[in-house]
Amino acid sequence: MPINVLMPALSPTMEKGNLAKWLKKEGDAVKSGDVLAEIETDKATMEVEAIDEGVLAKIVVPEGTADVPVNDLIAIIAADGEDVSAAASGGASKQAEAPKPTETPAAQNTTPGGGHMAYERVNEAPDAAKGEAKADAKPAAASEGGRVFASPLARRIAKQDGVDLAAVEGSGPRGRIIARDVQAAKASGATKPPQAAAEAEKAAAEAPKAAPAAPAPKAAAAAPAGLSLDQVKGFFAKDAYEEVPLDGMRKTIAKRLTEAMQVAPHFYLTVDCELDALMKLRETLNASSGKDKDGKPLFKLSVNDFVIKAMGLALTRVPAANAVWAEDRILRFKHAEVGVAVAIDGGLFTPVIRRANEKTLSTISNEMKDFAVRARAKKLKPEEYQGGVTSVSNLGMFGIKQFTAVINPPQSSILAVGAGEKRVVVKDGQPAVVQVMTCTLSCDHRVLDGALGAELVSAFKGLIENPMGMLV
Repeated sequence: MPINVLMPALSPTMEKGNLAKWLKKEGDAVKSGDVLAEIETDKATMEVEAIDEGVLAKIVVPEGTADVPVNDLIAIIAADGEDVSAAASGGASKQAEAPKPTETPAAQNTTPGGGHMAYERVNEAPDAAKGEAKADAKPAAASEGGRVFASPLARRIAKQDGVDLAAVEGSGPRGRIIARDVQAAKASGATKPPQAAAEAEKAAAEAPKAAPAAPAPKAAAAAPAGLSLDQVKGFFAKDAYEEVPLDGMRKTIAKRLTEAMQVAPHFYLTVDCELDALMKLRETLNASSGKDKDGKPLFKLSVNDFVIKAMGLALTRVPAANAVWAEDRILRFKHAEVGVAVAIDGGLFTPVIRRANEKTLSTISNEMKDFAVRARAKKLKPEEYQGGVTSVSNLGMFGIKQFTAVINPPQSSILAVGAGEKRVVVKDGQPAVVQVMTCTLSCDHRVLDGALGAELVSAFKGLIENPMGMLV
């Protein structure tokens, strides 16, 4: 039986992917573990492995195709001993008859560092375990005058075999009835004469026309869509610009940060941190670094490494701030996870330093160097840039003195770090020149109130100005 290869979900939030490159050609033998293709998600390019053996009979989605929905058919594999040409034509035709991929129990495995394709055996009879209805399955969803929601294949099987769909429990999405539910119901004897089944099906189909359901009230008014493309173009001469298509990363950044500003109530807390003690300690630590076999320093600490460490320790010293919003509750974490914005062409990554409060400055420094290199090559794994409680965005290297940053959901805060510069301040009643860095913390008011945010910023400032506290 031919095996349908479906677009895999390489992360929990992935809805679409770009099929960047096929590494196997039609007619190539495929073994379990072979890399079949490269899939681009919104932020990374990942190799996807095969989990079955056979011959790649047909490539349905050519390489370079963008925005392929998860679980869409992308290729067909002929099983061992199966006629390749028959599989190529038969698999595709059977796919048209089969339930939609999202309704089909597909074996998926999304392992760190790579993913496995989602597979679907075409026209494969379910075994006893699959045939049994799930104990916790919800009854088939009914609305609009009593209409039963079922896939086209499930309806056809029910009509042919005289199964009463109203008596079938659905195991598909939102209780929808799929083919295996009908087959299980038939085995259990939930049938009625074909003519009665056909009449019931016809009545259910006509019910919405006779008594249309009232539309559900909208939860909230939709946000204004803004100017249309034609309206925007109308402001400029045709030869004054060039159009740059949006890639997946830019679309995701635009969508998520727009939602963040609309949903998370931001407020901002700004503090000036003196850097003189930190700069002296940094110089001492870097001078004490050992050498590797090539004579290069084992580590070279940056100011940003101290900032990451300070944020990690500050979160553990103010545990109520080490939390994120989760709709009907707050999730408070045991360890500090600090994301760090890394700029790349066309966007940015925010790799996360896990347990930043526990790691040494040298470990954080080397980990960040590795993240930055792989981020610019788009080789980060999803689990390396997802999650986190807070983030650090440092624009000091560009000479930016002060700015505010947008919180990256689901995080509850982000620290905007400006450039260190010499300023005149008053100490003990006398003017003094010190090196100062301005930092602004953006807070999600659903999680952090003003006093709590101020406590977090104060803890951070104390660690930056007394950096020896980060070493003990």
